[in-house]
Amino acid sequence: MKKLILAAALLLGVAGFAAAEKADSYQKTVIDYGTLDADDVKQIYTFTGDVTLKRGTLLMKADKAVVTYTPDGYQVATLTGGGNRKVSFRQKRDGEGDQWMEGEAERMEYDEKAELVKLYTRAKIRRLEGNKPSDEVEGEFISYDSRKEYFSVRNTNTGVNKPGAGRGTMVIQPKRTEPEAPAAPAAGK
Repeated sequence: MKKLILAAALLLGVAGFAAAEKADSYQKTVIDYGTLDADDVKQIYTFTGDVTLKRGTLLMKADKAVVTYTPDGYQVATLTGGGNRKVSFRQKRDGEGDQWMEGEAERMEYDEKAELVKLYTRAKIRRLEGNKPSDEVEGEFISYDSRKEYFSVRNTNTGVNKPGAGRGTMVIQPKRTEPEAPAAPAAGK
């Protein structure tokens, strides 16, 4: 079974999740929220109430978001859902066509400098071509490094694999199309 999971991961890696839209790194972040508690001294900003963070094509939604700034000016955000509502993100991918990456979980951590997204508890990420779902993976913990185009999935929401804990699921769409059917012979021949 481990070989099958490894083979599936390699296939998805070959199929490739395209890198994040490069222009997003240089866009302003616009945050829409219900309430804000700001600590300018510690550079910690807590947004609550249907929070939406938008930066270029990157869109993140949560019930609560805590955004901090590193000493070198990068943003680190921790987003949480409420009740049965999950946190979500969606971002356009670099490359040809209309490719997008989206994901959801109960909690998400985003590190701008590392271009790393960590999804905790009932996590799922999927690639879309336009609005059509393509490859998809889900598990209790997903770490997605958009710079390296690498992700890992673990069976506990702590990011550690434990024997006998939950299982993940991966869906890989075919990359080739069915051959066209031969033309029917003309009538009377």
